[in-house]
Amino acid sequence: MPKTNNKNQLFFLNKLQSKLLYFFSQEFFHSSITQWAIIGALLVNIANWGVIAYFIRPVDFPIILHYNVYFGVDVIGPWWQIYFLPIIGLAILGANAVLGYLFYQQKERIVAHLLILGSLIVQVSISIAVASLLMINY
Repeated sequence: MPKTNNKNQLFFLNKLQSKLLYFFSQEFFHSSITQWAIIGALLVNIANWGVIAYFIRPVDFPIILHYNVYFGVDVIGPWWQIYFLPIIGLAILGANAVLGYLFYQQKERIVAHLLILGSLIVQVSISIAVASLLMINY
């Protein structure tokens, strides 16, 4: 088993921590709209993870992953694929936070705030989808 160099790992983690602290200490993240929207989006995403972890158990048979009122069930798959919904939500939140920061630096403050508020709306939409899937499957 190869031995890892703890000194390099600590240096990398320290450098990553300093860059993240610098990123989140910018003026954009001190806005109350941004703070409340990001906190709300993260709380909704954490709730999605928790609800899925509580209700979805590993099973050998496929579960319903998408339902359409016109066609009925159109996607089934393994139980673990339902976790893609909160993962996509986190990816959208991260992308919108970075894009919002970049737009804020370019003095496009309305666009930056709309991106962050859009992330909150996406998280709520994902939670509606998760609730629907849980109702369909159980």
